[in-house]
Amino acid sequence: MIDWDAIDTVLLDMDGTLLDLHYDNAFWFDHLPRTWGAQRGLDVHAAREHILAQAEQRRGTLDFYCMNHWSALLELDVATLNTELAHLIGLRPQVQEFLHWLGSCGKQRVLVTNSHRSGLDFKLAHTGLDRWLDSIVCAHDLAAPKEDPAFWPRLRALHGFDPARTLLVDDNAHVLRAARDYGIAHLLAVAQPDSRAQAQLLPDLPMLQCFSQVLPTT
Repeated sequence: MIDWDAIDTVLLDMDGTLLDLHYDNAFWFDHLPRTWGAQRGLDVHAAREHILAQAEQRRGTLDFYCMNHWSALLELDVATLNTELAHLIGLRPQVQEFLHWLGSCGKQRVLVTNSHRSGLDFKLAHTGLDRWLDSIVCAHDLAAPKEDPAFWPRLRALHGFDPARTLLVDDNAHVLRAARDYGIAHLLAVAQPDSRAQAQLLPDLPMLQCFSQVLPTT
């Protein structure tokens, strides 16, 4: 599937790629609307519909991922509420083995995430994921989400990677297509970001079922 001799840099998404997206989905689709709705006398379904409508208006922007923005919008401390489901945070299968193997091969392992800094720091502290990474880039620090074409030249200016010798692994089709348009030569789309949800089908992108697919067999 992957010609590793042709790759120097591996760009890795966090939520839904290295970490199981079940945590994020449980928070945004249940815990947050349930808590916010209870404060306003709304049932969870009405609260969820309101929050999802607000999210749809912000999709593809940094505000979509920004806890400070959501805290102000909902008048709720979203970052603190986010910590209440910490027990659901977990690595996807074979992540540790994959990252360790990349390091042993001398590949640059760069975490590239749209996650807000507070959420990123919380997840790193909970999982120790940063032990197996060479660099971490938060899209908020580059003032553009990964879906935005402006993100990729800014990332390259920061890290100096060769797009022709770079692999991006992500679960977001819009991000992968933006990277492809920029010239990232090697792409993998995570088939099942949430271990408790159905797999996604992206016919125009190569799919990754599990990291064992791209680990050497010997």
